[in-house]
Amino acid sequence: MEQVIIDLSKRKWEWMMEKQLDHLSNLFHEKAVFVHMGAAFSKNEEIDVIKTGSIIYKNVEIQETSVRLIGTTAILLNKVRLVAVVWGNEVTNPFVVTEVYVLQKEQWKLASLSFTRLLTQ
Repeated sequence: MEQVIIDLSKRKWEWMMEKQLDHLSNLFHEKAVFVHMGAAFSKNEEIDVIKTGSIIYKNVEIQETSVRLIGTTAILLNKVRLVAVVWGNEVTNPFVVTEVYVLQKEQWKLASLSFTRLLTQ
């Protein structure tokens, strides 16, 4: 089951970089929350941020991944190096990204995505 979550997370990054909004909308839980360095967004706000190009995900290098399953909840931690354009400025940041997935009607939904910037790379 852990590999299913890891693969889903990888596809999510691809969809974010490719602006595959339909796939993302289907993956994101209706009540999902997205926590970035300076803001927190709802599902619709996160989709809009990607759609408008306020944040453009250019490249993600996944360095470490772990998954913990608790009942019908999966918590995935990714240590990444993320290259993105944020409000017109290209930035590269080391993050631990926490992704929380919930199993709903036999489908995994992303309920939370949080970026924590690391002090060292």
